Amino acid sequence: MSGGTEQRRAALRDFLRSRRARLTPDVVGIASAGQRRTPGLRREEVAQLAGVGVSWYTWLEQGRDITVSAEVLDAVAAALRLNPAERAHLYLLAGLNPPAPNLLGAGEVTDEVRRMLDAWSPRPAVLRDRYWNVLGYNDSAREVFGFGGAGHNCLVTFFTDPRYRAMPVVWAEAAAGVVAAYRADAAQAPGDPEFRRVVDDLVASSPEFAELWQHHDVGTPVQAVNALRHPEFGELFFDTTTLIVADHPEWSVVLYNPR
Repeated sequence: MSGGTEQRRAALRDFLRSRRARLTPDVVGIASAGQRRTPGLRREEVAQLAGVGVSWYTWLEQGRDITVSAEVLDAVAAALRLNPAERAHLYLLAGLNPPAPNLLGAGEVTDEVRRMLDAWSPRPAVLRDRYWNVLGYNDSAREVFGFGGAGHNCLVTFFTDPRYRAMPVVWAEAAAGVVAAYRADAAQAPGDPEFRRVVDDLVASSPEFAELWQHHDVGTPVQAVNALRHPEFGELFFDTTTLIVADHPEWSVVLYNPR
């Protein structure tokens, strides 16, 4: 067993013990009689609540090399009353990829984020969701990209907006990387109908996108050059950086710095 694996299993043991110790029988609806030598729930009580065998849960808490599944980890997480961050942490300690966060009810764009976009002026700044739908932008982005109202999507804009297509050489050099980055984001939520809708709509309207999508290339957003031809200001080149909003990981802020 490697040192990293041993440390991970030790962390799993300590984490499960600490979560078990903070619960009491009355909180989870278990009748308690007599004195309890240790605080919190017993292992057999957690196993009962999770619907798993006592031996299996004991081995899990001891960090033994056993097979775990997402379904069983979810049952343990529910039994221990773990919050979403703790549930994801349990997955990682058990050696599984954490589940995609529940993004329902993400809420309106906060005033703090809007002030951050405005503070980047006079340089453009855009806030987008996980599907690359534009949620907000500052006045400079409105002017540079021709935004107005709602309904913009950064992927669709890149493939259909004349401002981008007016620089064909630069556009062609960037197109494959843009599609690969979108596929990587979509892979985080397989089966999500909104990703599917964006792709299907763009396949129907852009032969270039349809061809690149069929390549199945996967990449990640990187610092890149964003170039377009503005109807008044001519050719514009920006270095772009994409940042994740900490308390809304489904949101990304794209900052554009003029070259």
